[in-house]
Amino acid sequence: MNYSGTGNEKATPAHELNRTHVGQTVSFEPDEFTVVFGKIAAIARKEGGVTIALHGVEGSGGLQSSYSIPGSQLVYLQPDMLTNTESTIKDLFGKVQENLRGSGHKGEDKTDRL
Repeated sequence: MNYSGTGNEKATPAHELNRTHVGQTVSFEPDEFTVVFGKIAAIARKEGGVTIALHGVEGSGGLQSSYSIPGSQLVYLQPDMLTNTESTIKDLFGKVQENLRGSGHKGEDKTDRL
């Protein structure tokens, strides 16, 4: 099949998966005939490979609930919306600070004077 993810997915070697990826949506090709899409329930690293267990798969249409793949194989992770949002806010805040410094704006003193 030669699956290579979609435009917004991040390609990650399976051996780089860790506990922070549990709960994220993943897609990968465990063999040349299958593409798997699911939510990571657990990750186990073994010598020579990684096993990915998927959440909510057991008993559904004969699908496997876990897959062993080589550590070097790419898996495709959906962007983590919370991390992306936090990153965007930090970037915007940095740009605002930069603009304020560049314009020489020191802010107005809005304290009440008697």
